[in-house]
Amino acid sequence: MVDIIPAIIPESFEDLQDKMSQVKGLAPVVQIDVCDGKFVPSKCWPYINDDGEFQNILKEDDGFPFWQDMDFEADLMIENPENGGAEDFIKAGAKRIILHIESSENMLDFVKKLRKEYGYFGDSAVTVEIGIGINVNTPNKVLDEYFKIDEESRTLADFVQFMGIEKIGYQGQEFDEKVLDKISDLRKKYPDVAISIDGGVSFDNAGDLKEAGVTRIISGSALYDSENIKEAIEEMKEI
Repeated sequence: MVDIIPAIIPESFEDLQDKMSQVKGLAPVVQIDVCDGKFVPSKCWPYINDDGEFQNILKEDDGFPFWQDMDFEADLMIENPENGGAEDFIKAGAKRIILHIESSENMLDFVKKLRKEYGYFGDSAVTVEIGIGINVNTPNKVLDEYFKIDEESRTLADFVQFMGIEKIGYQGQEFDEKVLDKISDLRKKYPDVAISIDGGVSFDNAGDLKEAGVTRIISGSALYDSENIKEAIEEMKEI
């Protein structure tokens, strides 16, 4: 069964609370898109009207919405996440973080640092899963360093998130069909890796994405624009 993960691009903390409340009890994990206006042109919370609210949340044990009821993953579409942005969301309790390989020249070293500090997925000490986001026109070969198996049968990254659209940071765009081949190629090369797809996902292409090898479907507008989110999630699972 493929996991269906609702995606939110929050305009404010209140907007985040509202959208998370709509899927509470319907999905075990939600994805929060984080856009800084630099790596991607768009901005969203907490980069809109930054008044220190997010830093205050980090100081509170119950500062994040519905943290007792559902997990969240942070899709960090931010420039140079090694400069504090990634670890802020880890401290906020993210189950997973997605680091876009194009967002930093030091990504490999940064992922190694995170592994040393936060453990490996599957170890009892792990606190966060690490995913590598990859854009439509970035070749798959850049992922190899993150999925080499070391002497302890571990990899640096836990999963890949393919972006299905070229203009990331915006919802409601048309899926780029060439990403299906990228997914299929990676699935053949790494049969056991978890693969997410984000951007342009719809009820029309969900079946093709599953056949290509995805294990997690990230969907924003297709779910939130539906008349019934619960039914939409179930329908997408069954396609």
